Amino acid sequence: MTTVVSNPVFQSMRRRLAFWYASVTAVLLIVFATGFYLYVQSTLIDRIDDTIDHVAEVIERSLIRSNLIDLESDFSRNFSANAQAIDADHIDIDWFSAKGEILWTTNINTESLQLRERGILRPVYRTVHLSDAEPLRQMTEPIVINGRLLGYLRISHPWFEVTKPIKQLFLDLAIGTTLMIFVVLLCGWWLAGIALEPVRESYQRLKQFTADASHELRNPIAVIQTNVQVALADPDPTFQRSQLEAIERITRRLGRLIDDLLFLARHDGGMTNQRREACNLSQILYEVGKEQEAIAQQKEICLELPSSDAKLIISGDRDRLGRLFTNLVSNAIAYTPKGGKVQIAALSNSQDRVQVQIKDTGMGIPETELSQIFERFYRYQPQKSSKSSSKSANSFTSGSGLGLAIAKAIAESHQGQITVESKVGQGTTFTVNL
Repeated sequence: MTTVVSNPVFQSMRRRLAFWYASVTAVLLIVFATGFYLYVQSTLIDRIDDTIDHVAEVIERSLIRSNLIDLESDFSRNFSANAQAIDADHIDIDWFSAKGEILWTTNINTESLQLRERGILRPVYRTVHLSDAEPLRQMTEPIVINGRLLGYLRISHPWFEVTKPIKQLFLDLAIGTTLMIFVVLLCGWWLAGIALEPVRESYQRLKQFTADASHELRNPIAVIQTNVQVALADPDPTFQRSQLEAIERITRRLGRLIDDLLFLARHDGGMTNQRREACNLSQILYEVGKEQEAIAQQKEICLELPSSDAKLIISGDRDRLGRLFTNLVSNAIAYTPKGGKVQIAALSNSQDRVQVQIKDTGMGIPETELSQIFERFYRYQPQKSSKSSSKSANSFTSGSGLGLAIAKAIAESHQGQITVESKVGQGTTFTVNL
């Protein structure tokens, strides 16, 4: 199946579909990337805060165990031993007095305790940007032992462990999202072409169907108009009556054509609304054969009918099944020459399937034409050499070209199918499986 859509209308639809595919996917990708970015950032911050909390907890336990009397003089001695390990982890510790004066620190660029930080009763977290290259995540916590505020402990952790991976993640997500949007745009263009291909084919069929229907309706309307003009120009009542009778015949033909078109349109739209009842298929075929018997006798064609006593009960619409087989039998008689034979046979090939064959000894249909005979308004016109044969060939194409299309539609509405086999000069066999 080709996905090339050349019509400007379909090209515009394809662009819009591809754009909407890409837009919706872009929104979803951006929402996902933003959520993932915020989740990773929050996870990294929580990881740093957990590290800070752990260090603060260790220091606080050490202070409580040491039961120091003069923390201002002994803090350095108790924690200098851990300074190398702390520095290895890039963690700095500041110790402030209860008045906010700095007493001991491992950070050469430390800030004094801000006035707003004094008197706090719980740990306070903040991100401090000493410079663009050295931002810090800090936690300031009051140290209270036995109801006495001993001082403030501030622990600083480098912020680059958040900013560096977050910047890289942002870059990766931006590049990945852009590439994904571009790929989705290409895939959307391709998928839009595939999605629109059936629509394009339906549009082409509808366009051809409209052109054929217009052609079929134009001729009888022109004939009606001509007959009316001639009747109005001639005052003879007898002549006017004959013209009106011709107009009446043409309008009946137009009515049948419109009914056929309406039936096919309803079938395409799934609005057939057919009745379902148990009916004897053998009886239907026998009645159809008897109705066509006079035409066959007039053409000196032998018409073999199935027995009316047989019982092949199926569920379906009796009237439409009758129309299905009437179309096939009349088509077989029309394309069978004088002295030929048309055979109607029915048999049950399983518990729930019935097969009907309409076989004729007519001129046959070339293999190249078989794929088109069920198309609407298609009429096979056999090549004729003699004048007499050419004259009889007019009857082959006198219909509207909707008979086989309607037969196929009725079969499909009964969950069946029609197949055809034909050889030029030997005849044609239509097989209906219901």
